[in-house]
Amino acid sequence: MTALIEDRVKVVLATVLDNGTTADEIGPEADLVEQYGLDSLQTITFLLAIEDEFDLELDYPQLQLDDLRSVRQFSGFVERLASEAS
Repeated sequence: MTALIEDRVKVVLATVLDNGTTADEIGPEADLVEQYGLDSLQTITFLLAIEDEFDLELDYPQLQLDDLRSVRQFSGFVERLASEAS
């Protein structure tokens, strides 16, 4: 299930970046902040888009900067929330 979640996270990230980067070009270990330079507004937009994509409410108090250090790590965070919600 994680691979499917990762793919969906990559699509959302590529949409938010809106710089010509495609989901296929984003690797699972891509650092959302360092490698793609998400600024604070883009990060908020990304997180809200993730909530819409997965129809869940992110647990912001539990979200750590380290959760945004890779697509794979963030996907694991989303997967844990999705499993708790179901």
